[in-house]
Amino acid sequence: MADRIHIVPHFHWDREWYFTAEESRILLVRDMEEVLTMLETRKEYPCFVLDGQTSVLEDYFSVKPENYERVRRLVKQGKLIIGPWYTQTDEMVVGGESIIRNLLYGMMDCEKLGPRMDIGYLPDSFGQTARLPQILNGFGIKRCIFWRGTSERMGTDKTEFYWEGPDGSKVLVQLLPLGYAIGKYLPTESDELKTRLDKYLPVLDKGAAANDILLPNGHDQMPIQKDIFQVMEQIKKLYPERTVSIGRYEEVFRRTEELEGLDTLRGEFLDGKYMRVHRSIYSSRADLKSANTRIENKVTNLLEPLMSIAYSLGIPYEHGLMEQLWKELLQNHAHDSIGCCCSDKVHRAIGDRFFLAEERADQLMDFYMRQIVDSMDSSISVDKLTAFNLLAYERTEVITGEVITRIRNFELEDEAGRRIPFEICRKETIDPGLIDRQIVHYGNYEPFVKYQIVFQDTIPAMGYRTYFLKESQKENRSAAGGTLTDVIENRYYKIEVLKNGTLCITDKERGNTYSEVLLLEDGSDDGDGYDYSPLEEDFMVTGKDVEADVKIHCLDHMTKAVIRYSMPVPKNLESRKKRSCDVVLDVLWNITLKKDSRMIEITAEVHNHAKDHRLRVLVPNGMGAQYSICDNQLGIIRRPVKDPGMEVWEKENWSERPDSIYPFLSYVHPEGDRGIAVLTNSVREYEMTGREYDTTAITLFRCVGVLGKENLCRRPGRPSGIKMETPDSQMQGVQRFDFALTTWIPCAAQQAKEYITPVVTYNKMPYHAMKLNPTEISVPYQYSLLKIEEKQLILSALKKAEKAEELILRCYNPSDRSLPLRIDSDRLVWSECRLDEKKIRESADCSSIVVEPGQIRTLSVRPEK
Repeated sequence: MADRIHIVPHFHWDREWYFTAEESRILLVRDMEEVLTMLETRKEYPCFVLDGQTSVLEDYFSVKPENYERVRRLVKQGKLIIGPWYTQTDEMVVGGESIIRNLLYGMMDCEKLGPRMDIGYLPDSFGQTARLPQILNGFGIKRCIFWRGTSERMGTDKTEFYWEGPDGSKVLVQLLPLGYAIGKYLPTESDELKTRLDKYLPVLDKGAAANDILLPNGHDQMPIQKDIFQVMEQIKKLYPERTVSIGRYEEVFRRTEELEGLDTLRGEFLDGKYMRVHRSIYSSRADLKSANTRIENKVTNLLEPLMSIAYSLGIPYEHGLMEQLWKELLQNHAHDSIGCCCSDKVHRAIGDRFFLAEERADQLMDFYMRQIVDSMDSSISVDKLTAFNLLAYERTEVITGEVITRIRNFELEDEAGRRIPFEICRKETIDPGLIDRQIVHYGNYEPFVKYQIVFQDTIPAMGYRTYFLKESQKENRSAAGGTLTDVIENRYYKIEVLKNGTLCITDKERGNTYSEVLLLEDGSDDGDGYDYSPLEEDFMVTGKDVEADVKIHCLDHMTKAVIRYSMPVPKNLESRKKRSCDVVLDVLWNITLKKDSRMIEITAEVHNHAKDHRLRVLVPNGMGAQYSICDNQLGIIRRPVKDPGMEVWEKENWSERPDSIYPFLSYVHPEGDRGIAVLTNSVREYEMTGREYDTTAITLFRCVGVLGKENLCRRPGRPSGIKMETPDSQMQGVQRFDFALTTWIPCAAQQAKEYITPVVTYNKMPYHAMKLNPTEISVPYQYSLLKIEEKQLILSALKKAEKAEELILRCYNPSDRSLPLRIDSDRLVWSECRLDEKKIRESADCSSIVVEPGQIRTLSVRPEK
């Protein structure tokens, strides 16, 4: 029996959920006043935890700026406990850089006010990523508190244990086995209090490795409990053998750190035996989750490296604009928000924030590309097209770009006068007023023409190459639809489109053939915003018998297929029970196979007219598998295709059934060196299915009409969340998804990185509606900032340091062998640093840095003086 009870006052502040952020902000003003007053007036009330996230204070100061110094005083006194996060992040469906930036902005917020809580505090995240110890250690954090995802199946039945990352990093965990709210609204009446504590204390005693147990005194948006001292007096009377005090989490950690022989656990925590982790929440509101994937990739893979190139050329790096963008995104990364287990009003607010974040990212990309190209000499030609490669190695790519010009016929040349063959795929007339209002102001109404062109060339590593538009006497060649053909083919693949619109893919290098790739599978979803749950006797429908309309066009640089069909499905659950297919899904596939590419690029559009169903796309691998391999936050994860708990979960009364439905970030494939890997820039949920687990099923979307529902067939008992109708979550209308396939399994991580980091282009012409004065710098027509020689090292970030005139470069090793980090650049000096950008070692010799399997390395880079 633990003889010390530690009451920790706090509130858990879901910024939004079934209520909006505005409703929450109004409550915050009242709750914060009571907290501040208690801390200022009652010396015996030592502290209050602000839920580990500084966004609470950001919201508070937005309406109560006059209390800034009041808050800062209490933080400096150690009474108001803040940070380390900006928001209470999800850990499973957001990228590793997003989690790092969440801590980074939380840390920066804390520095303005006082000391932060040095605990990785995540009391309600729906599962814990295996990379969290590495990330926390990268910020100097050696302690962690969480609730969900563990059981004795993970390796211990204790609430205190060490958690080790793949690289040996380690944090001491204090588990909240009954959650963060067991001390909510503690009653002062003796019998009622005893009934409550007699239920909880035996569970806490059983798991405690030390003589200390935690009783968190708070709940969601719960006001401070003013009568807590009366409660404590009652506890002392009821349990005289125990001591009880109000204190900090740190006090329990200090005692636990003195213990010897604590268990050490490794890996991710996604176990639903005792607490719900909602293993199929990764596909709730797939439209919003797809938007998050796209924007995360755009910011970390395109925008920040682009701004770093510009900074290295002398163009200012605007931190304030980036912080606004990131915080817009991170507000959506709170576990309920990105889980999309919210009301429809909240989902609309999430969508609005995604719109703002993406608009800022797009405009910043355009702005920085413009500044670079504007700084080039215009003596060869004002009209230019510059292609940017934002990976750290040279790429020979088929590039698609847009050119807007009044030149009737033009040629494309590089700086050396080398002519670049191109095809015009599409053109349209553009009103001159949209280009520059000053043109039409002076009566010039001659239209512009926007051309989509495609060409192939080699672009320098982390750099760009510029092409010039030259007027030509020769008429431009328009590829239009291209040449009609029967197959999609390049040097690596031969692809036949079958009658039902699925693909038969032949890997020419290995001779393997995969048939009926992209078959759609539709089943019922009687679940809610948290979990998929089919009818007990489901009626599954596939697109096996549809008849597709197929058009395949062959261009010089790529082959494209457009596939259309209508797939009959049940309208709703009642129709499904009757096995009646009374509506159709209108399906459009666009398949692109570029010259010399190992990737088959796919865009899917589904016009959804049905409700309460789940739609998945099936990718057969032609082989059975025992494990799947996919990426997680800055690394890879290996998972069994079937959880052993499936055999016992009902008998042991688990909180939820352990279906092997999992998240991935950019790629997933069966274990081994053959098969098909799925790469994604949208949806991030998969399951290995089929009799021999020989098929990867990717969830495109699932449709439900309620936030919470009780007694699901895979999740018995009470509702998760609350029972609330969410008709927008039925996902009516057109849904769009972007993903790709590759059979180059040994380099799947590299292929995924290339897929989500396309070459981007900027078209410079003599006109622009938004005027800028001429720049005072001069940049070359082509440029390379740096080159990483080992392509299998995955570049996670290249950005400007927050507090130094340096760049931050971060990469990780997804392979099973040691990889050298050799950086080819004679203009830069390197130092090694942590994730929080604090330096570890000055002037690191990049020729001697080795990145071990599973390791993350961060370098700071400054121009050589």
